Amino acid sequence: MAYILDADVFIRAKNLHYGLDFCPAFWEWLILKNAAGQLFSIEKVGDEVQAVADELSGWAETRGPGFFLRPDAAIFPALAAVSDWAAGQRYEPAAVSAFLQVADYYLVAHAKTGGHTIVTHEVPSASTRRIKIPDACIGLGIKCMTPYEMLRRERARFILDHTAPGL
Repeated sequence: MAYILDADVFIRAKNLHYGLDFCPAFWEWLILKNAAGQLFSIEKVGDEVQAVADELSGWAETRGPGFFLRPDAAIFPALAAVSDWAAGQRYEPAAVSAFLQVADYYLVAHAKTGGHTIVTHEVPSASTRRIKIPDACIGLGIKCMTPYEMLRRERARFILDHTAPGL
């Protein structure tokens, strides 16, 4: 089982707890887990992250297709299953239409195809106006967790180097 990360994981990490400038260990951990075949994201998430044109977009740009997976023919049945699920729920037509046009749709389909666990900050919602990733995961039998759950499950540790300057 591999993890597949939503755009909000990268964006919130950069903006809040794991800034690229003061917590490089988090970003190095992502790269190492990716190299080990345990963590990915998708091309459409990479596009969202790169669209901001900041230090995070520069980081994402250097990751390439080995990190941000491109869709291939194997994803087509899952895209249909996710689309059918969304259309068969009680969401407003505009919510279904919006969901089918954003990265979340492809993220869920990639997870379904590969048996991956989605990592996101989103939480389930009873709203019929927007399809949230955890709701799609519940409906389609896909594992979903927060970044903190992933980090704890993987026993990630970001330890200070006491010999580094600035301590």
